[in-house]
Amino acid sequence: MQYNMRIIEVKNHEQACQELARINCDAPGTAIMSNKVVYKTIKVEKVRNKAANILKQTFLSKGGEASVTRGTADFSAEYTDILLSGSLKHYTQCISTLKAQPWGLKKLAEELEAIITATEKFPYRTYTLGKHKLSITPEKTLVMGILNFTPDSFSDGGKFNDLDKALKHTEQMIKDGADIIDIGAESTRPYGSEKITDAEELDRLMPVLEKVLANFSIPVSIDTYKSTVAREALNAGAHIINDIWGLQIDPEMAKVAAEYDVPVIMMHNQDGTEYRRDIMAHMLEFLRNSIKIGQAAGINPDKFIIDPGIGFGKKTKDNLVVMSRLEELQSMGCPILLGTSRKKFIGEVLDAPPQDRVEGTGATVALGIAKGANIVRVHDVKAIARIAHMTDAMLNARFH
Repeated sequence: MQYNMRIIEVKNHEQACQELARINCDAPGTAIMSNKVVYKTIKVEKVRNKAANILKQTFLSKGGEASVTRGTADFSAEYTDILLSGSLKHYTQCISTLKAQPWGLKKLAEELEAIITATEKFPYRTYTLGKHKLSITPEKTLVMGILNFTPDSFSDGGKFNDLDKALKHTEQMIKDGADIIDIGAESTRPYGSEKITDAEELDRLMPVLEKVLANFSIPVSIDTYKSTVAREALNAGAHIINDIWGLQIDPEMAKVAAEYDVPVIMMHNQDGTEYRRDIMAHMLEFLRNSIKIGQAAGINPDKFIIDPGIGFGKKTKDNLVVMSRLEELQSMGCPILLGTSRKKFIGEVLDAPPQDRVEGTGATVALGIAKGANIVRVHDVKAIARIAHMTDAMLNARFH
């Protein structure tokens, strides 16, 4: 007898129900078993030892697992990181118990609940952007076409720094499948770019923005970290703000985004490329701070989009690690934008100049979508739109 065994990965409740249906489990059995089939491991950072011991015992008592540092039990370590492992049933039971416990465990339980909800159910978004509707769903990855109206872009060297050429390029990107056009008037590459004043950026930006808005029916985002530039662009009719500093450089940026009630893309960034701890921990902490800033300013939480900031404040090895672990960003419950197009780390891996990195970009896009990216920001729209479409088709076929 050959049993034709295989390991399957069940990521969420919906998939659990699908797998149970495939073995003809009846409805009552599916209702009982579906929360037992999904198994999750969650990392929790810097828990006080008193709380950690209660947390561990709670998980063990419900049939789950909890791993802590060696000095937790004898209180020789004041804090510990914890790896929690269990089925959805284990987490549900533990969260209920932990909400009644002291030493910060109620808040910890609420955060566990929020993370499980975020990873179980994709945060669907439908934005009304002027006369446009923009929907973010797991069925279709959105393609953001890059329009650099700068003389010193790393990727095209100012190739479209002319109004007529910029408009023709925009038209071509829309024909090739762009869902959004992202206009940048200051090069923000992390090496060798030249900073310009707000006035200089507006002088470059406004003519092309006004022409794009007048000639094309497509949502437009503005790549800027300056609130004065963002305000003028939104006044002119732009629809989205794309801030490479995640609302953390210009204190007025969050207020502007809240005032105009627009989606805001918040990217992870830092000065320098050194990380003294796990890079994903650093990134999640930074982006959660961005969300906190945005919420304090009055931005609707549904308007947050996060970006790992590939190539910014990161060495090639860091970018590769982030790509390999991109799914960890799903814990935040926000749509994810991925901007890898023609970036330096691709060139270093493939030994290729910027204009010869489309295959490398395509690989990062396909992997990124599989790991949760919802929007991809790219130069080579036609090729990448096809890659995204094919990747979407494969990923969405697994439940049929």
